[in-house]
Amino acid sequence: MQIWRSLDDIPADLGPTAVVVGNFDGVHHGHQRVLARARSLADERGLPVVAVTFEPHPMAVLRPEHAPTMLTTVERRAELLGEAGANDVLALPFDRDVASWPPEEFVRRVLVEALGAELVVVGANFRFGYRAAGDLGTLVTEGAKHGFAAEGIALDGGPMVWSSTYVRTCLAAGDVAGAAEALGRPYAVRGVVVQGDQRGRELGYPTANVPTDGLTAAPADGVYAGRLRRLDTGEELPAAISVGTNPTFDGVRARRVESYVLDRTDLELYGVEVEVSFVDRLRGMVAFDSVDALIVQMQDDVDRAREILGA
Repeated sequence: MQIWRSLDDIPADLGPTAVVVGNFDGVHHGHQRVLARARSLADERGLPVVAVTFEPHPMAVLRPEHAPTMLTTVERRAELLGEAGANDVLALPFDRDVASWPPEEFVRRVLVEALGAELVVVGANFRFGYRAAGDLGTLVTEGAKHGFAAEGIALDGGPMVWSSTYVRTCLAAGDVAGAAEALGRPYAVRGVVVQGDQRGRELGYPTANVPTDGLTAAPADGVYAGRLRRLDTGEELPAAISVGTNPTFDGVRARRVESYVLDRTDLELYGVEVEVSFVDRLRGMVAFDSVDALIVQMQDDVDRAREILGA
């Protein structure tokens, strides 16, 4: 798979393609349906599937004060799009210039001239172009002019239509099980393990600490059962995970994800990039009156995490 970071990166001899377009943040079940339909139609025609996404999120340019926290980096998004059926990904740089393109210009420059689209598949609610003036009807009309077919796919869902906003709402409530249902996999964050204050080690529960940057979504403060996966070796380990600022101790202000790998005190993970996935919520974040009370609760958290994870 290739990730093209601009229109100039696309090979001149790419040939005809099937294209899916969207933000695709999280690559949830709705996105996966779009990819599956495009993959099926592309296979019938012998076409590669190119996924077009935007970097950064358009709201970060148009209304930065309302820009959402992202569920995936563009690199992780490309991995997930590949798993869902894409052959290559165009991460189109989104700026004020691109935002000013009328829908017809976006179609011409991106879909026709750059990607040679014979087929375009989008979510049924997809909007694009200046002031979001373009929709599925625009794609059908423009496709008739330029020789490509366009199709819209309903995103469906559970209690509401699957969407990245729905996943963020679940995470903000600590409902990692709901987020996983929409995503088709546990929600996960990635980062490099840094040295913390080592209080967990002193208490008998050493943790791998991953800072949160405020730009990537993390579940609500609390304690969770989940897994830690080393990205260098692929090893996956069951864990009890704390998200927050550790209110029992003074001086801790930075929000972070701290993972205690069950029954392991021998791991050396500083400087290792890891993925921390959340399976279920154990409890909210609490400030304890004493260290002894905290240790008792931590043991209970570990026992419950072991039961949930079957570890």
